[in-house]
Amino acid sequence: MFVDTAKVFIQAGRGGDGAISFRHEIYVDKGGPDGGDGGKGGDVIFVATENLNTLVDFRYKPELKAEPGQAGAKRDRHGKSGQPLYVKVPVGTIVKRADEILADFTEDGQELVIARGGDGGFGNAHFKSSVRQTPRVAEKGEPGDTFEAELELKLLADIGLVGFPNAGKSTFLSVVSNARPEIADYAFTTLTPNLGVADIDDTSLLIADIPGLIEGASEGKGLGDAFLRHVERTAVLLHLVDAYSNDVAKAYQDIRHELESYSATLLDRPEIIALTKTEGLDKELIQMQVEALKQVAPDREIIAISSAAHTNLTEVLRALRTAVDTSREQQAENEALEDDTDGLPVISLSSEQVAQAWHIQRLKEAETDVKIFRVTGHKIEKFARRTRFDTYEGLRRLRDIMKKMGIMHALQREGAEGDSVIRIGEDEMTLVDQGQE
Repeated sequence: MFVDTAKVFIQAGRGGDGAISFRHEIYVDKGGPDGGDGGKGGDVIFVATENLNTLVDFRYKPELKAEPGQAGAKRDRHGKSGQPLYVKVPVGTIVKRADEILADFTEDGQELVIARGGDGGFGNAHFKSSVRQTPRVAEKGEPGDTFEAELELKLLADIGLVGFPNAGKSTFLSVVSNARPEIADYAFTTLTPNLGVADIDDTSLLIADIPGLIEGASEGKGLGDAFLRHVERTAVLLHLVDAYSNDVAKAYQDIRHELESYSATLLDRPEIIALTKTEGLDKELIQMQVEALKQVAPDREIIAISSAAHTNLTEVLRALRTAVDTSREQQAENEALEDDTDGLPVISLSSEQVAQAWHIQRLKEAETDVKIFRVTGHKIEKFARRTRFDTYEGLRRLRDIMKKMGIMHALQREGAEGDSVIRIGEDEMTLVDQGQE
């Protein structure tokens, strides 16, 4: 079963909580803190492999969850880190989150962390100092990245076969390669893309047979809208036109229009035209059809072939091999040029400056007179996620951090008072502990 799209729920492992513990040993007076740190949550890692060519497995297993980290323990024992979850995907898979591309797997063995596990919380042994000899504070483990992702598979091939249904694409692929697609004398025989390897001289070509397009395919008619994405990754297009078409020029232009409607960049893709099913036609009629195609595609190479009679198949494969080599060389030059421009100096905020940034927003107050503020920022939100809001020691530490970062002073300048509610992430607290007032 061929599946080229899927939605999955991804959840990296949560970090383990830090422990609060003190040494209790005979003959050891006032044993110090010995609570260990929590272990890191497992990452979700995608690995591209050539051994898969469909996303069907994700239809039956839509949830991908990594192992959480274990909590710390007494005697400075750190929690075990969660095992990462390795997920195999076909080469050509794109991973999206809310329409943002997270990864594009184009090579066999390529690995990428899609969701990062949460850091483990520090145990109270971490907070021991000369002035704080009995700390009763420990951190919670951070939650791992959790989100719904969209997977999309775009076949990676040297050649993409395009043309109307029953133009002879599947027959061509079955004759020149090891593929065995379904073949019959009616339209839409091919319902899923097929891949085949064609040997030519001392090399080979990977060819993708795309299900037949019809007029309006780019708008969702027929099958083409579901499979046009697979044309995007091919280096060269082989456009097959049935020699028995009443108007071969119009047939060619109609398919070109559908390619343009889907993605204008496909018009610039290297292309060779093959006039198919010529075994039953005389040379004059074949030449007439070739001339008709030249009128609408004067800069394209046109080759009359017959898959049934094996006519000009070697010639068309050699032409495709040359076009692929040229396309790959041009792509390599463009990538090298992009790498050179990447070396230009760019003035921007450093990652450290971004991490230090924070913002305060005054929220609309409820019916009470209590003022409500929201504090956002990467670093302060990270501290808040690790804070035990249900403990006095945890809240005191968070207030100390906010004071050192200048957030407390800024809140007071914005009009925050002792009982004002401060929201950070999914938690909230008051500006000062109410028992201190």
